[in-house]
Amino acid sequence: MSFAPDIIERLARARADLRMGVPIVLTGAGTPLLVLAAETLTAERLADVRTLGAAPDLTLTARRAETLKARAYDGDIARVALPGGADLRWIKGIVSPEDDLNTPMKGPLATARTGEAALHRAAVKLVKSAQLLPAALTLELVEAGNFALEHGLTVIPSALAAPHLAATSPLHPVVHARLPMEAAEAGRLHIFRPEDGGAEHYAIEIGRPDRGAPVLARLHSACFTGDVLGSLKCDCGPQLHAALGHMGSEGNGVLLYLNQEGRGIGLANKMRAYSLQDQGFDTVEANHRLGFEDDERDFRIGAKILQEMGFSSVRLLTNNPRKITMMENAGVAVAERVALKVGENAHNQAYLATKAQKSGHML
Repeated sequence: MSFAPDIIERLARARADLRMGVPIVLTGAGTPLLVLAAETLTAERLADVRTLGAAPDLTLTARRAETLKARAYDGDIARVALPGGADLRWIKGIVSPEDDLNTPMKGPLATARTGEAALHRAAVKLVKSAQLLPAALTLELVEAGNFALEHGLTVIPSALAAPHLAATSPLHPVVHARLPMEAAEAGRLHIFRPEDGGAEHYAIEIGRPDRGAPVLARLHSACFTGDVLGSLKCDCGPQLHAALGHMGSEGNGVLLYLNQEGRGIGLANKMRAYSLQDQGFDTVEANHRLGFEDDERDFRIGAKILQEMGFSSVRLLTNNPRKITMMENAGVAVAERVALKVGENAHNQAYLATKAQKSGHML
């Protein structure tokens, strides 16, 4: 029977649990782990964890560990031993960089260099996929099955979860309807929903593009601050409207509006990055101090939507070479790159310079 949730549905549950501060249990190689997202950890649950006997770890990404001058012996993650007197404030200070400049000395931090780290790595990936700060409080559980059953916790077998944490979720069309716009009266909005319970993505079709020819296309990541509020810290709003205007002038095109706010880290973390930029860090440095990579977006989503709509090649409106590479790797040919240089102002000149120097944007 199919009443029980499958692994994709259990992962969706796990993400929701972690965002609410509820623990989950990871099983697989080595001893099972109790996992709590550090960002949503409460003092009460921290106290409960300490009653379980074993010493918990604070698992961080190597990017965050580098900022803290902690050794990441596991490569992409670091397992920091939680000191006996560490309280919730100490943990928050380790995982969040907002007070790094006020209290720069946070160590020395002892990190594990032996033992199996696969489940700790999976814990960080899962927390990151929930768009929380990529750090987890982890504790080994010997009787994990009974513990999870007793406390009603979601159990995730890491071997089943791993392919889904690495892959792009399948997308399915939900509905489309005519949408006259300022850029073009002949507009149509398509809604696509991922199987993993994540945010929906949109395709804005202008005119009736020929499916047999390269379509003028733009991969545009959602930017609430730029697209809606008219933020001057980025060039997203001007790029959105310029791309739609270009398609309207040509009479056809497809703009993919992907819900990957803040280069894939979510609006809350994007605002944390903005706070760090106000302290003097550039956009890449801010992401690293938060524990993220330069860019966490997955442009394969855009390729899948284009293929679902019947397109196999594009004239891509972009300044980002990574978009071109990822589109071609996903099976969509880029017949031409169409430059999109708009939106520079006194507030975002340093931001644009960083994108060119560190991310290779063709500006």
